[in-house]
Amino acid sequence: PCYKSNLHHQITVIEMRLTAMLFYASLSTARAFTSRSLPRFVAKASTARAMATGSFPYDDEKMPFYALGVNLAKQVGGQTGFKSLLEDDELELVLKGFGEEITGTSTSDAETVLMTFGPALNKILQERSAGIMDRVKKEGEEFISGFLDCNDEAIKTESGLVYYSMKEGNGKQPTVSNSVEVHYHGTLVDGTVFDSSVDRGQTITFPLGGVIKGWQEGLAMMKEGSKATLIIPSDLAYGDAGSGDVIPPGATLKFEVELFKVM
Repeated sequence: PCYKSNLHHQITVIEMRLTAMLFYASLSTARAFTSRSLPRFVAKASTARAMATGSFPYDDEKMPFYALGVNLAKQVGGQTGFKSLLEDDELELVLKGFGEEITGTSTSDAETVLMTFGPALNKILQERSAGIMDRVKKEGEEFISGFLDCNDEAIKTESGLVYYSMKEGNGKQPTVSNSVEVHYHGTLVDGTVFDSSVDRGQTITFPLGGVIKGWQEGLAMMKEGSKATLIIPSDLAYGDAGSGDVIPPGATLKFEVELFKVM
């Protein structure tokens, strides 16, 4: 496309509970080594080891404990977007507080610290996250405007969905009561790929009524054999909540979708 967004921040919604449980909740077995679920129509097929591209930093006996640290970082840091919200020196203080509390070397009472400084922290994070989300939404709007300017045949529906036909089909047309078999390639407006059945090399089948509104509307405009680009504004996607650490709050999404079969 002839338009590129300047989106540099990928954050998730801030739900800061100012208790020590923030750090320990991530140890739950049910959530170990996961983040919030990816889009409901997405199924990751690759395993962590298959995705590994280099050697691990420690031997096999030490790596389980390193993995625990990675899990804590993903659960706590991924959900609150610390890297996007904090300066380097502020992040160092976060790590110092975490380290001293978990090793029992802190000279301050944890509950007193949280009661005294928790409200100020919550205010800082809310203000910073709101500013970032506003920029994310604005960049989505600019991306949609630029895409429409560059693609005269693109259609913007009343809901705000942008539909651009790449290949016309002549088969069945789905409704939300159908299941569909598709290939898709999903990106943020800066081109970051957050999920792709194309990259996995395997189509996916799912009930159309169980996915985001933008997919329900966009797929209903296609016929078997069609291929289209869908630009989905945040209110038809994951809204202000986002999805996990891969789709920021307020994010506009771009999909290239090929419809193979309607069931």
